[in-house]
Amino acid sequence: MRLAVLGLLATVLVSDRTPSPPASPDLRQAGAPRFDAEAVGSILERVNPALSATERQRIGAAVVRYSQKYGIDPKLVTAVLLVESNGRPWARSRKGAIGLMQVMPYIARPLGIAGNLATVESNVEAGCLILADNIRRLGEEDGISAYFWGSEIRGAAYLDRVQEARAALARPSES
Repeated sequence: MRLAVLGLLATVLVSDRTPSPPASPDLRQAGAPRFDAEAVGSILERVNPALSATERQRIGAAVVRYSQKYGIDPKLVTAVLLVESNGRPWARSRKGAIGLMQVMPYIARPLGIAGNLATVESNVEAGCLILADNIRRLGEEDGISAYFWGSEIRGAAYLDRVQEARAALARPSES
């Protein structure tokens, strides 16, 4: 399943060569495929065809908006979202995590995020806030791992999956 998702990501990025200005200078390298709300939507269309065009647009806009707001790479947010829920806003874990970013309600409650945690925008904002805070406190690798493990990181498998998904998103397209 993981290889199928990564293959779909690579296909989207290879086929998406429409030039566009970067959202901000630090989010795009010369020659790299554009990565904006539309790119997120294209990836989600391939990974989760059950999503409507409106849902894909909302998710893409939320990823871009909240990754910028909290100062984290939108490719990282997208990678976490794909690893956590495979792009399913309705996802629920057996332990109670909710939505695209699989946020635990007890963790989100004190954050003061407006809205219902099950909505796309509130869920992505909560996930971005938690991820950005982890990275700020622990550094990038431990911050990503802590998103899954909490304060007791017990392995690298989650980090590896997120890094693989992020690398697939970051690969420049090939002609």
